[in-house]
This record gives sequence, C-alpha cells and structure tokens, in this order.
Amino acid sequence: MDLFERILSDMGPLGKHYEYSEGYFMFPKLDGEIGPRMKFKGKEMLNWSLNNYLGLANHPEVRKADADAALKYGLAYPMGARMMSGNTDEHEKLERGLAEFVQKESSYLLNFGYQGIMSVIDSLLRRQDVVVYDSECHACILDGLRMFVGKRFVFPHNDLGNCEKQLERATKLVAETGGGILLITEGVFGMAGDMGDLKGIVALKKKFDFKLLVDDAHGFGTMGKTGAGAGEEQGVQNEIDLYFSTFAKSMASIGAFIAGPKNIINFLKYNMRSQIFAKSLPMPLVIGAQKRLELLKNKPELRENLWKVVKALQEGLKEEGFNIGKSQSPVTPVVLHGTAIQAGHLVKDLRENYGLFCSMVIYPVVPKDIIMLRIIPTAVHTLEDVKFTIDVFKKVSIKLKEGAYTIETAPVI
Repeated sequence: MDLFERILSDMGPLGKHYEYSEGYFMFPKLDGEIGPRMKFKGKEMLNWSLNNYLGLANHPEVRKADADAALKYGLAYPMGARMMSGNTDEHEKLERGLAEFVQKESSYLLNFGYQGIMSVIDSLLRRQDVVVYDSECHACILDGLRMFVGKRFVFPHNDLGNCEKQLERATKLVAETGGGILLITEGVFGMAGDMGDLKGIVALKKKFDFKLLVDDAHGFGTMGKTGAGAGEEQGVQNEIDLYFSTFAKSMASIGAFIAGPKNIINFLKYNMRSQIFAKSLPMPLVIGAQKRLELLKNKPELRENLWKVVKALQEGLKEEGFNIGKSQSPVTPVVLHGTAIQAGHLVKDLRENYGLFCSMVIYPVVPKDIIMLRIIPTAVHTLEDVKFTIDVFKKVSIKLKEGAYTIETAPVI
C-alpha cells in the first residue's frame, strides 16, 4: 500500500475526529494575555486550562527580564550547540542555581522537556540494563523507553507491592546480564494530580540496588517547603538520584533540566545526542529562567497564593459531592459519568453559556463513560473565580444527570 494512502485510511484515535473537533476541542485558540481570563472565539473565558501555576507568565519582573534580554541578545545568541560554540557563563549560572534549588550537586540545561527526558533515558541505558517504571508515567517517558532495547518491567500505578516484585525480577535479570536497574516514576502525575510514592520507593533501596529517576514537571515550584518538589514534600529529595523537570509549568517558559551527581551530569553532557547536536537554548530564555528561578526562591507568597486557591477549590468541590480522585497537588480532576458525546455537549455548554474554559479528557485516556474535566488553579486566580466555578459545575452536573447533553436534547449552541 502507498504510505500516504495507509496513513489517510487510519488517522489515529484523535486524528479521526479532526474535522469535527479541530479549533474547538482540539487545537483551540486562546487569545489575550496569559491569565485567568482569556478570549476563546471572541468571548471572554474564565480559564482553568494553563499550567501557569505561579502566575509567572505575565509577572511584570518576568516580562521585563524577557524583553530586556531579547533586546540585548536577540534570539540567535549563542549560535551553535553548547559543546561546540553555544556555551555561556549565563547558561552555567542558571545550571548552578537550579542544582542548588533542587538540592543536587550539579544540573544540565535541556532545550525541551519532552525531548529532554527521552534523551536522558536513551543516554543512561544499555542493552544489559533493566528499567522498572510506573504504569501512569507520562508519554515522554514511555516514548523514551520505546527507544530502549533492553528489558523493562511496569508496575501498576503506585503499587509498591508489585513494584517490589518487578525489582525482584530485574535483580535476577541483571545478575545474568551484568547491567544495572533504573526505576522511573513521577513526582506529581499530571493527569490525576497524585504524587508518586517516592518515600515508599526510596525505602526499597534497602533491599534492592537501583537508581531512581523522577520526572517532577508538576511538582517543581509547587510542592515542598521551598518549592523544590515532591521529593522535598515527602522528605526524600536527597534520595532521588536524578531529578528532572521542565520549565513549561511553574516557570512558564521553554526548556528543562536534569540534576544529580556531578559525575553523572558530566556523563550526560557528553553523551546526550539531542543536546550535542542541537542549538543552544537562546539567551533570552536563559536570562528569563534565571529571573523565574529567583522569584521561585524569594517570593514564597506566590506558592502560598496558589495553595490558597487550590485548597478552596478542592475542598469546595468535595463538599458539593464532586469526585476529584486522590489529587495531592494543584492538578484538580473532576470526574463525571457520561459518554464522549455528552462530554462534548457539556464542554460546549461550559464555554458558550457560562464562559468557563477547562480541558476535557475522555476515552481512551480515561475509561469509557468517564468524563474528566481537568482544572489547573494558579496563584493569580481568585476565590471569587473558585466560587463561580463550583456553582457552574453544580449546574452542569445536574444537567448531565438529567440527560440534557444527549444528542436529542443537547442545547443548541
């Protein structure tokens, strides 16, 4: 079969709906300054869909740092990959600051989060090694593991009993191959909002010889006394061997970093092909990340404001009988029961008639007949925003139960 004919005959589980969903449910366009209120199709929306946890996207100090750096350096500098011609004092300064903040010896800047964690996994592992990982790890981790040609064992989400069994299997296998064991999990799982059981996993180090890699994209800046992440929150930050996070969440920017022992970070610097052969992170992003990190460290009120909104939202939803799962973080999933068609009509109702924008998650990401509305509170939302949202959710939940979102009785938009 012709390659393109085969592709067009099966556009994939999401792509097959593109004619109906593009521009509304998928690839929507939010206009205006990033914040709790943005425009969608010309209408102002109360926006709960952005991972701008600390509100740094439009913080005046951040905007000034970004603009000043762009004016001074442009977007081209430095040219070339860091190994060849793209290294600067500012890149290294940021790396030192990040390592100190997450309580690690050293860190290395990466251009992107998704690409970064894939390349970390690819660089660390050989055919003789074994990976043990949580079943709900993010797609970027799973894609990294697809490149790994050795054995990998998965354990059900946060099931430490099963995790121990997989470590037993891995230990027997590496005794034959001469390899090592890498355990991968997340600090905060971005869909359900619960934390990986890092404390429980670290305790398994007493019985098994493995290294722990934690992707803490949603925990960095939001969790722990200082914002150093889920490991700090659980009192085991020092036991995380390699700590990874992206700038795309709390830092409201582009880029990522990996932190850990200096000798291992040096190995990654000289072996991560995605960085060796890629242009260096542009200077405005580096200078901007320095300012964002400074605010994370020196303005705890940003995190305090975030958690004030989070607690009001999550406690208010639970008081009204909503199921928000086991979230331990700002990520707030609201789980309802209904079909994918009902989900579409419900979301249209939210946007068109109530001016409320949040992300919708349906099968195959969640089980059939489950509708997940994913809410991301930020430090720049207000308690009035929370009250309005809970009131709206009560109304649409009643409509859903009464059958208002079936094909026949759905409101005309």
